[in-house]
Amino acid sequence: MIDPIGELEYRLALANEHLRRAEMYCQVSDWAGCVHYSQLSIENFAKALISMYEVPTWSHDPSNQLLTLLSQLPEDLRSIVRELALMSREMAVEHARLTYGEPSSELTPGMLYDRDYASALLNKARRARDIVNTVLRRLGIEK
Repeated sequence: MIDPIGELEYRLALANEHLRRAEMYCQVSDWAGCVHYSQLSIENFAKALISMYEVPTWSHDPSNQLLTLLSQLPEDLRSIVRELALMSREMAVEHARLTYGEPSSELTPGMLYDRDYASALLNKARRARDIVNTVLRRLGIEK
């Protein structure tokens, strides 16, 4: 059986660790590394919220699972949690590209990304963190 608080703490630690890595990769101009860890950060921030209600799936796209939980949240939090869900859906497609590149175009992951794109996704990962922190504060769970 899953311990919801333990799983929440684990997912938050994991998401924050990925966010720190994304920031480090951005500082050294490794755009694929920044995108990779931004995607993982967003995925795990979404799974942190899911873990308060049920076991997160192994999918890299937790958006549907998070969206099904909206009705269990206070009304004033639903729009930002929906934002997080849609962000995680948008980012999920990057997981395969970060692993395989675009083989049909013979592009490796390192060839796919630039500073602007990586910076935008890093900002989304920071926004995901802020959303989760807002939700936890509102629910009286300080982490």
